[in-house]
Amino acid sequence: MLGDVLLITEKHEKAAEKILEHVLKNKKDKYIIAISGESGSGKSELTHVLAKMLRKKGIFAKPVHIDNYYKVLPLERTEWRKNHGIANAVGLEELDWETINKNIDDFKNNRKATMPCVDLVTEQVDTLITDFSGIDMMIIDGLYAINAPDVDLRVFIELTYHETKKAQAVRGKEPQNDYRMQVLEKEHQVVQSLKPLADLFVNIDYQVVKAK
Repeated sequence: MLGDVLLITEKHEKAAEKILEHVLKNKKDKYIIAISGESGSGKSELTHVLAKMLRKKGIFAKPVHIDNYYKVLPLERTEWRKNHGIANAVGLEELDWETINKNIDDFKNNRKATMPCVDLVTEQVDTLITDFSGIDMMIIDGLYAINAPDVDLRVFIELTYHETKKAQAVRGKEPQNDYRMQVLEKEHQVVQSLKPLADLFVNIDYQVVKAK
Protein backbone atom coordinates (compact mmCIF):
# COMPACT_ATOMS: atom_id res chain seq x y z
CA MET A 1 0.00 0.00 0.00
CA LEU A 2 1.17 3.52 -0.77
CA GLY A 3 2.24 5.42 2.34
CA ASP A 4 2.60 2.34 4.54
CA VAL A 5 5.00 2.64 7.49
CA LEU A 6 7.52 -0.18 7.88
CA LEU A 7 9.23 -0.73 11.23
CA ILE A 8 11.96 -3.19 10.23
CA THR A 9 14.08 -4.54 13.08
CA GLU A 10 16.65 -7.27 13.61
CA LYS A 11 13.96 -9.82 14.43
CA HIS A 12 12.38 -9.40 10.98
CA GLU A 13 15.76 -9.89 9.30
CA LYS A 14 16.56 -13.03 11.30
CA ALA A 15 13.13 -14.54 10.64
CA ALA A 16 13.40 -13.70 6.93
CA GLU A 17 16.79 -15.45 6.77
CA LYS A 18 15.25 -18.65 8.13
CA ILE A 19 12.33 -18.46 5.71
CA LEU A 20 14.79 -17.77 2.89
CA GLU A 21 16.65 -20.99 3.68
CA HIS A 22 13.40 -22.94 3.33
CA VAL A 23 12.46 -21.18 0.10
CA LEU A 24 15.83 -21.79 -1.55
CA LYS A 25 15.64 -25.50 -0.73
CA ASN A 26 12.15 -25.86 -2.17
CA LYS A 27 11.88 -23.19 -4.87
CA LYS A 28 10.38 -23.86 -8.26
CA ASP A 29 9.10 -21.80 -11.17
CA LYS A 30 6.40 -19.31 -10.21
CA TYR A 31 6.67 -19.97 -6.48
CA ILE A 32 4.11 -18.35 -4.17
CA ILE A 33 4.67 -17.50 -0.50
CA ALA A 34 1.86 -16.30 1.76
CA ILE A 35 2.40 -14.59 5.12
CA SER A 36 -0.52 -14.19 7.54
CA GLY A 37 -0.81 -12.72 10.99
CA GLU A 38 -2.78 -10.22 13.00
CA SER A 39 -2.56 -6.45 12.85
CA GLY A 40 0.89 -5.17 13.79
CA SER A 41 2.52 -8.62 13.78
CA GLY A 42 5.10 -7.66 11.14
CA LYS A 43 3.69 -9.16 7.94
CA SER A 44 4.65 -6.26 5.69
CA GLU A 45 8.09 -5.91 7.28
CA LEU A 46 8.81 -9.63 6.88
CA THR A 47 7.58 -9.56 3.29
CA HIS A 48 9.74 -6.57 2.41
CA VAL A 49 12.91 -8.00 3.97
CA LEU A 50 12.37 -11.43 2.40
CA ALA A 51 11.79 -9.92 -1.06
CA LYS A 52 15.01 -7.88 -0.74
CA MET A 53 16.97 -10.97 0.36
CA LEU A 54 15.63 -12.95 -2.60
CA ARG A 55 16.64 -10.13 -4.94
CA LYS A 56 20.22 -10.41 -3.69
CA LYS A 57 20.06 -14.07 -4.71
CA GLY A 58 19.01 -13.07 -8.22
CA ILE A 59 15.35 -13.94 -7.61
CA PHE A 60 12.66 -11.36 -8.40
CA ALA A 61 9.86 -11.56 -5.82
CA LYS A 62 6.79 -9.34 -6.07
CA PRO A 63 5.07 -8.38 -2.77
CA VAL A 64 1.27 -8.35 -3.00
CA HIS A 65 -0.66 -6.91 -0.07
CA ILE A 66 -4.08 -8.43 0.59
CA ASP A 67 -5.22 -5.20 2.25
CA ASN A 68 -5.49 -3.69 -1.23
CA TYR A 69 -8.30 -6.10 -2.12
CA TYR A 70 -11.10 -5.13 0.26
CA LYS A 71 -14.44 -4.85 -1.53
CA VAL A 72 -15.46 -1.74 0.40
CA LEU A 73 -13.30 1.36 -0.02
CA PRO A 74 -11.29 2.52 3.04
CA LEU A 75 -13.31 5.72 3.47
CA GLU A 76 -16.55 3.73 3.56
CA ARG A 77 -15.44 0.61 5.44
CA THR A 78 -16.06 1.73 9.03
CA GLU A 79 -19.63 2.83 8.31
CA TRP A 80 -20.29 -0.33 6.29
CA ARG A 81 -19.04 -2.57 9.10
CA LYS A 82 -21.10 -0.72 11.70
CA ASN A 83 -24.23 -0.93 9.56
CA HIS A 84 -23.82 -4.67 8.97
CA GLY A 85 -22.52 -5.55 12.44
CA ILE A 86 -18.86 -6.28 13.10
CA ALA A 87 -19.52 -9.93 13.91
CA ASN A 88 -21.09 -10.46 10.48
CA ALA A 89 -19.12 -8.01 8.36
CA VAL A 90 -15.49 -8.60 9.36
CA GLY A 91 -13.76 -11.62 7.85
CA LEU A 92 -12.83 -13.47 4.69
CA GLU A 93 -15.84 -12.28 2.72
CA GLU A 94 -14.67 -8.65 2.93
CA LEU A 95 -11.99 -9.40 0.38
CA ASP A 96 -12.36 -9.59 -3.41
CA TRP A 97 -11.09 -13.15 -3.80
CA GLU A 98 -12.07 -13.20 -7.48
CA THR A 99 -9.54 -10.46 -8.23
CA ILE A 100 -6.94 -12.01 -5.93
CA ASN A 101 -7.30 -15.33 -7.76
CA LYS A 102 -7.08 -13.58 -11.13
CA ASN A 103 -3.87 -11.78 -10.17
CA ILE A 104 -2.36 -15.05 -8.94
CA ASP A 105 -3.28 -16.61 -12.29
CA ASP A 106 -1.75 -13.60 -14.07
CA PHE A 107 1.49 -14.21 -12.16
CA LYS A 108 1.57 -17.90 -12.96
CA ASN A 109 1.00 -17.21 -16.65
CA ASN A 110 3.41 -14.26 -17.04
CA ARG A 111 0.69 -11.79 -17.93
CA LYS A 112 0.34 -8.08 -17.32
CA ALA A 113 -2.03 -7.56 -14.41
CA THR A 114 -4.25 -4.72 -13.26
CA MET A 115 -4.11 -4.61 -9.47
CA PRO A 116 -5.68 -2.37 -6.80
CA CYS A 117 -3.38 -0.28 -4.61
CA VAL A 118 -4.64 1.64 -1.57
CA ASP A 119 -3.13 5.08 -0.98
CA LEU A 120 -3.09 5.42 2.82
CA VAL A 121 -2.76 9.20 2.59
CA THR A 122 -5.85 9.84 0.47
CA GLU A 123 -7.59 6.59 1.53
CA GLN A 124 -8.46 6.02 -2.11
CA VAL A 125 -7.74 3.04 -4.32
CA ASP A 126 -5.40 3.50 -7.27
CA THR A 127 -4.79 1.06 -10.13
CA LEU A 128 -1.39 -0.58 -10.45
CA ILE A 129 -0.28 -2.31 -13.65
CA THR A 130 2.28 -5.06 -13.07
CA ASP A 131 4.05 -7.14 -15.72
CA PHE A 132 4.59 -10.58 -14.20
CA SER A 133 6.85 -11.82 -16.99
CA GLY A 134 10.28 -12.15 -15.44
CA ILE A 135 8.88 -12.24 -11.88
CA ASP A 136 10.00 -15.48 -10.21
CA MET A 137 8.03 -15.38 -6.98
CA MET A 138 5.00 -13.73 -5.44
CA ILE A 139 4.85 -12.95 -1.72
CA ILE A 140 1.28 -12.37 -0.56
CA ASP A 141 0.87 -10.82 2.86
CA GLY A 142 -2.17 -9.95 4.89
CA LEU A 143 -4.51 -11.11 7.61
CA TYR A 144 -5.96 -13.89 5.48
CA ALA A 145 -3.14 -14.36 2.93
CA ILE A 146 -2.61 -18.07 3.62
CA ASN A 147 -6.21 -18.64 2.52
CA ALA A 148 -5.18 -17.79 -1.06
CA PRO A 149 -5.09 -20.63 -3.62
CA ASP A 150 -2.01 -22.21 -5.22
CA VAL A 151 0.33 -21.14 -2.40
CA ASP A 152 3.56 -23.13 -2.11
CA LEU A 153 4.65 -21.90 1.35
CA ARG A 154 2.30 -20.61 4.04
CA VAL A 155 3.84 -18.65 6.93
CA PHE A 156 1.82 -17.80 10.05
CA ILE A 157 2.96 -15.17 12.56
CA GLU A 158 1.66 -16.18 16.00
CA LEU A 159 1.67 -12.75 17.65
CA THR A 160 -1.90 -11.62 18.40
CA TYR A 161 -3.26 -8.09 18.57
CA HIS A 162 -2.85 -8.23 22.35
CA GLU A 163 0.94 -8.34 21.92
CA THR A 164 1.08 -5.84 19.04
CA LYS A 165 -0.86 -2.88 20.42
CA LYS A 166 2.28 -0.72 20.53
CA ALA A 167 3.12 -1.45 16.88
CA GLN A 168 -0.44 -0.65 15.83
CA ALA A 169 -0.31 2.73 17.62
CA VAL A 170 3.06 3.63 16.06
CA ARG A 171 1.91 2.73 12.55
CA GLY A 172 -1.21 4.84 13.11
CA LYS A 173 -3.30 3.28 10.35
CA GLU A 174 -6.51 3.40 12.40
CA PRO A 175 -7.53 5.04 15.70
CA GLN A 176 -7.32 2.79 18.75
CA ASN A 177 -10.82 2.92 20.27
CA ASP A 178 -13.57 0.52 21.38
CA TYR A 179 -14.78 0.02 17.80
CA ARG A 180 -11.27 -0.80 16.61
CA MET A 181 -10.83 -3.29 19.47
CA GLN A 182 -14.02 -5.08 18.39
CA VAL A 183 -12.72 -5.29 14.83
CA LEU A 184 -9.36 -6.63 16.03
CA GLU A 185 -11.06 -9.29 18.14
CA LYS A 186 -13.15 -10.49 15.20
CA GLU A 187 -10.10 -10.48 12.93
CA HIS A 188 -8.25 -12.43 15.62
CA GLN A 189 -10.89 -15.15 15.54
CA VAL A 190 -10.79 -15.44 11.73
CA VAL A 191 -6.99 -15.35 11.48
CA GLN A 192 -6.60 -18.02 14.16
CA SER A 193 -9.00 -20.26 12.24
CA LEU A 194 -6.50 -20.29 9.35
CA LYS A 195 -3.58 -21.39 11.54
CA PRO A 196 -3.87 -25.11 10.59
CA LEU A 197 -2.99 -24.19 6.98
CA ALA A 198 0.51 -23.00 7.92
CA ASP A 199 3.76 -24.70 6.89
CA LEU A 200 5.98 -22.45 8.99
CA PHE A 201 5.27 -20.48 12.16
CA VAL A 202 6.92 -17.31 13.39
CA ASN A 203 6.37 -17.69 17.12
CA ILE A 204 5.92 -15.01 19.77
CA ASP A 205 9.71 -14.75 20.13
CA TYR A 206 9.91 -14.29 16.34
CA GLN A 207 11.68 -17.57 15.80
CA VAL A 208 10.74 -19.63 12.74
CA VAL A 209 9.58 -23.18 13.38
CA LYS A 210 8.09 -25.83 11.12
CA ALA A 211 4.49 -26.91 11.53
CA LYS A 212 4.17 -30.33 13.16
